[in-house]
Amino acid sequence: MREKLYKGDYSQMTVYSEHPEEIARDFAACSASHIHLVDLEGARSGETPNLETVLKIRESTGLFCEIGGGIRSMDIVDRYLGAGLDRVILGTAAVADEGFLRRAVEKYGEKIAAGADIRDGYVAVKGWTEQSGVTLEAFFEKMEGIGVSTVKGLAWATGQPCVGVSTLEAMAWHALAAGGTVCPVMDARRSQVYNALFTIQDGRPQRLTPDRPIALEELAEELRKLEGPVFLLGDGAV
Repeated sequence: MREKLYKGDYSQMTVYSEHPEEIARDFAACSASHIHLVDLEGARSGETPNLETVLKIRESTGLFCEIGGGIRSMDIVDRYLGAGLDRVILGTAAVADEGFLRRAVEKYGEKIAAGADIRDGYVAVKGWTEQSGVTLEAFFEKMEGIGVSTVKGLAWATGQPCVGVSTLEAMAWHALAAGGTVCPVMDARRSQVYNALFTIQDGRPQRLTPDRPIALEELAEELRKLEGPVFLLGDGAV
């Protein structure tokens, strides 16, 4: 089942589909490269009641799959990663059980991420129901010290507007000194990359193309037609 909770409240659940693998295939068809999964039942039980469904999503899409929801023991971490999932996300456990977090990072490195629900500047735990007393800044500093390379945050009740920023455009801002065309590239798997082209004008990136998935051969042909130097950056450029 594909569903969501409102502010962690199981009595306010919206069900979008009885077949989440079909929704995931739609994402893949739209050129998504990653999918973020949360086992809501697992968040309650601390087990993996939907592992079979999760594996169907992984096998039918080929997407990079990360999962969170009630991961509170090395047995569950081992079960997910041993079954072929790409990354697990520790939420409440990342705040409440530093020893467990350290063991997981020592064993699996970048396959371990920390998830932080942020409410009024503090990390909320147990599905938004409790405030931990740990500030966002302190949480990030702690994760960096432990060696967690990926931290995912979800903000609520900040009272501040949120604006989406293209990752590719953010990458282009790191190339303000470059001449010619700036070409940020992210690996999208399936022999494709996620890319956009920019030129630097008046000290800021100016778009030449929208963000788009593109085959490597097609991008290479496009770059060969450009005049002047091309500055490549990102994990898809190697």
